[in-house]
Amino acid sequence: MKITAITAWQVDLPLKEGRYSWSNGNFVEVFDATVVAIETDAGITGYAECCPLGSAYLPSYARGVRSGLEELAPKLIGQDPTNLGEINRVMDAALRGHPYIKAPLDIACWDILGKQAGMPVYKLLGGAAQEKVALYRAISQEEPEKMAGKIAGYSAEGYTKFQLKVGGNADDDIARIRACREILKPSDILVADANTGWTRAEAARVVAAVSDLDVYIEQPCPTYEECVSIRRRTARPFVLDEVITGPADLVRGLSEDAMDIINLKISKVGGLTKARLMRDLCVASGIPMTIEDTWGGDIVTATIAHLARSTPEEFCFSATDFNSYGTREIATGAPKRVDGFMTASDAPGLGVVPLIDTFGAPVLHIT
Repeated sequence: MKITAITAWQVDLPLKEGRYSWSNGNFVEVFDATVVAIETDAGITGYAECCPLGSAYLPSYARGVRSGLEELAPKLIGQDPTNLGEINRVMDAALRGHPYIKAPLDIACWDILGKQAGMPVYKLLGGAAQEKVALYRAISQEEPEKMAGKIAGYSAEGYTKFQLKVGGNADDDIARIRACREILKPSDILVADANTGWTRAEAARVVAAVSDLDVYIEQPCPTYEECVSIRRRTARPFVLDEVITGPADLVRGLSEDAMDIINLKISKVGGLTKARLMRDLCVASGIPMTIEDTWGGDIVTATIAHLARSTPEEFCFSATDFNSYGTREIATGAPKRVDGFMTASDAPGLGVVPLIDTFGAPVLHIT
């Protein structure tokens, strides 16, 4: 089997709530996603999606996905998409870094492999380790009372895990954490996610002020070293996200006892091939993961669901159903939230069919 063409479309993903806000005043109102199709001479087409969280979150941005695809796609024409190790070696040799650009190409090849094998991707990633995956809900940064009110609403939809967007003024963040923890059930999980937004001094103040609460502290500061400094000052469970960008960072964090949990974002690490490697290393090391991505719609949500479903429940801290945040359906067959859970399709590949007729003209077509 050989790759014969790679096509990409730009797709807008508006939000139901109108705006998603996080640390340092960052926000997005309409997400800019790229949907990728890889065609083969066997008549099998694989699909994937990549959607950076704006341009101020990680070293990634929406137009960079498409620019990078223009660079990488010609190198993959003629390659065997089911030879995933070689696909990744070719991409890494052709373009240093930029894992988020490589991710949709890798994922589309997994979709092809599943379709060729007649198996869902989760079986190729290790098989079903859980039948349904617990979801968390991200709570956009607002005033403490508004955030607490949203948590109450989402609790009614079945969510029991909540990721609170903090990383602003330390006093305001302390109030946000306290207001939200107060309305939750004792069994509910609350994560205070600063998204690198605090200085070390601010983070030290916050973790001291909430030391009496049942709350997880996530990515308080911009650098690994600053985060480890804060970890040493708190007994709260500690999550690392933005600074765990690949296997080497994960190995360092494990060796230095830098975290209790990681957020494993599939596009941040370069796709399912490398995410699976990191997932298996976490499982072997006893580290739970939130399995997710930077953002996305139906195809990203399906990809998350397959990796999460193949992860043992005790190591799958939570996952994300991004398609429930938006107003636009971009594929049929995607997972749907039911009482705070989702599951991956049993159909071959990712199990989704993109609604290509709604995308408009392609922005890239390489043969």
